[in-house]
Amino acid sequence: MSTMQARILLAEDDPNLLKVIAYHLKKERHVVSEARDGLAAFDLLTHDSYDLLLTDVRMPKMSGLELLQAVRQRGMEIPVLVMTAYGTIHDAVEAMRLGASDYLAKPVEGEALLLAVNKALRLGILTNENRRLRENLLQKKPLESIIGTSAAINETLGVIRRVAPTDATVLVTGESGTGKELVAQALHSLSPRMGKPFVALNCAAVPKDLLESELFGHERGSFTGATESRPGKFLQAEGGTLFLDEIGDMEIGLQAKILRALQERVVEPVGGKGPQKVDVRIIAATNRNLLSAVKSGHFREDLYWRVNVVPINVPPLRERHGDVRLLFFYFWKMFCGYPPQLSAEAEKGLNDYSWPGNVRELQSLCQRLAILHPGGEITPESFPPEMRPGEQESDEQTGGLRAIERNAIKKALESSSGNQSAAARALRIPRHILIYRMKKYGLS
Repeated sequence: MSTMQARILLAEDDPNLLKVIAYHLKKERHVVSEARDGLAAFDLLTHDSYDLLLTDVRMPKMSGLELLQAVRQRGMEIPVLVMTAYGTIHDAVEAMRLGASDYLAKPVEGEALLLAVNKALRLGILTNENRRLRENLLQKKPLESIIGTSAAINETLGVIRRVAPTDATVLVTGESGTGKELVAQALHSLSPRMGKPFVALNCAAVPKDLLESELFGHERGSFTGATESRPGKFLQAEGGTLFLDEIGDMEIGLQAKILRALQERVVEPVGGKGPQKVDVRIIAATNRNLLSAVKSGHFREDLYWRVNVVPINVPPLRERHGDVRLLFFYFWKMFCGYPPQLSAEAEKGLNDYSWPGNVRELQSLCQRLAILHPGGEITPESFPPEMRPGEQESDEQTGGLRAIERNAIKKALESSSGNQSAAARALRIPRHILIYRMKKYGLS
């Protein structure tokens, strides 16, 4: 009947009953240690490890309930199965309150005993697994959040390991959706500043007339709506790391103030009476070619060299050979709690797709499929149309619409001098959609 072998500590003061119970357990190939009283059992527990404690309630020197209480007070998470000839409700309630896995009334039949033992052992396995998972989460290594084993991502991880312990300013580059903020968080978590704040600001998401206040803070009454003083991101990150995402979208006039903050380690709040010293490490990120922006006059050259002390490139998903399947399974399990049923054709489709939205697009796909196909097999038909070559409308059918769309995107990019965020705003579409369309029409 037993499905697992275990080390069991049996505490029972009746020698005949002790012999009978031990016989049933050993017959199932369990390893049984015996104790004639609760004190002897507790001594064995403190000197050796067991998978299950099976104890009588009424015993000399230390009762089964006292033994159970002592076990829990010592932090032992061993499952405990309590037996008693006094099958009272009070004993049962008290045993369960103290943390017993189950409660058996004597005389215990062999089959009922083994069923209860197997159930308690399975509970013990689950408890240990949950504890292990909790410990892993608490001690999770910073780089474990960056999922992948490909050569491309391993190269990036190697640079992170080398530069993280330093205080060097880092420029993280890569397409939208590749995980640049995860890189920044890993750099912070592996640095001597790990116990201090990690503060992130998306420069493209804040209106340009409010960005200065967000960065440097402001004093009460310094502008309309400033009803109270507020520290900026630099001061919020004091002693830690400030992550400036999409720094390439920052207005050039504000870039001079960022440069001063980096060079002199001081900031001046809007409406403030003077500069304040700050101690922060700067990590910047962009999906733009900053060197091209420097040449076109949209990004300061002196700031470029100040933030680009150590460049780290996050590769696009299409270059991370072998990581798509790994990431798909990771995200699916995150949404569903169990592995997906993925057909060979669907897996090939995942690997062949170009992933213009990168890891963010893959995560979004997993969430969609987890909702629409939670228990069935994932096939190519489960994917959205853009992932199924041959099922899109032909150019002859959609040529006019495609041409209009391509020209609109091209003009928006030209009007914004290649600034994707500005172009997306002009077109009134999310930037990741713009990037996808740019790749689709060969405009990237």
